[in-house]
Amino acid sequence: MSVEYGVFLGLDVGKSDHHAVGLALDGKRLHDAPLPNTEVRLRALFDKLARHGRILVVVDQPASIGALAVAVARACGHQVAYLPGLAMRRLADLHPGTAKTDARDAYVIADAARTLPHTLRRVDAGDEAFAELEVLIGYDDDLAAESTRISNRIRGLLTQIHPALEHVLGPKISHPAVQELLSKCGGPTGLRKAGRRKLLALVAARAPRMGTRLVEQVLTALDEQTVTVPGTAAAETVLPRLADSLRQVLQQRDQVAAEVERILDAHPLAGVLTSMPGIGVRTGARILLEVGDASAFATSGHLAAYAGLAPVTRRSGSSIRGEHPPKSGNKQLKRAFFLAAFASLSHPPSRVYYDRKRAEGKKHNAALICLARRRVDVLHAMLRTNTPYQAKPEDEPRLAA
Repeated sequence: MSVEYGVFLGLDVGKSDHHAVGLALDGKRLHDAPLPNTEVRLRALFDKLARHGRILVVVDQPASIGALAVAVARACGHQVAYLPGLAMRRLADLHPGTAKTDARDAYVIADAARTLPHTLRRVDAGDEAFAELEVLIGYDDDLAAESTRISNRIRGLLTQIHPALEHVLGPKISHPAVQELLSKCGGPTGLRKAGRRKLLALVAARAPRMGTRLVEQVLTALDEQTVTVPGTAAAETVLPRLADSLRQVLQQRDQVAAEVERILDAHPLAGVLTSMPGIGVRTGARILLEVGDASAFATSGHLAAYAGLAPVTRRSGSSIRGEHPPKSGNKQLKRAFFLAAFASLSHPPSRVYYDRKRAEGKKHNAALICLARRRVDVLHAMLRTNTPYQAKPEDEPRLAA
């Protein structure tokens, strides 16, 4: 954002209407009015303000309801930036008044662009691939939440009617063989009625290695409970439907992952991202969407702070001292880094670092956060130099240190 602009246009975007505030370099208001979310009205405003100089358009939501404004601004040749919601709320406290209105929010956005350009985030160039990734990853997040909901519902029902059976099937609820057993047999009554031979036939194609062991564990669990808990009959009819729903959701996730992989493979940074241990298709796509080429972050510390991985120091006199996990940051990016760190535990240097943090007394999640923060340093350097991860023997002790 180092280019000098003549107009700083803040848009508080809405579904049908935005509110636009245009400020000159000296803070003079050039425009302050509602703006219909149509291409004609957007172009008319941009053309009107362009007479005062080059325009920087700043939005509070670059996707969804703000996507048209971003696209029209780019088509008109104007640069677009994004003011994160948390930064906007904090900056709003610096302005007089406590009212929450679209006009006030638009002014806060425009004034932040004029006086505090470092608070802005770049909106990546209108790349169709990025737009497709955003839609697909958003849909995959919805599917992931739905699969978790259904899985928890299945495990809850099994725990209610037959805890021993849930102990066997619950941890493997996403396995196709377990879904097939629940889909064809239902709950404990249906599994008992099916018998060993039919159960083995159901799991043979979907679990050739663990099938026999799974069936034996199921039969053993069934023998541990002789009483029938109230509600079992209804659960027997519900469990097959839930299992079928879970299977369909997981199949959709696989299809979305294939589409994401196709788009991701075409991006020049895809190979750099996925070369790092623990980063797969989904986490790589999320990191790419949120970080891009990392040029917006001067150091890895800036990136870690943006993701909410950098500890916050709290000191006051002699009574309050220490560092605490931040409550702010990009939650989706933090989750992607966390999952990638968890997946990298099979990577020896990452495992050594994790084990050392556990030995220092940190719990599992805290140690993973520390590992994720350390990996941000490596990933930031990889993205800035466009260099894939290279596992050199002489680097392994340093990475694990």
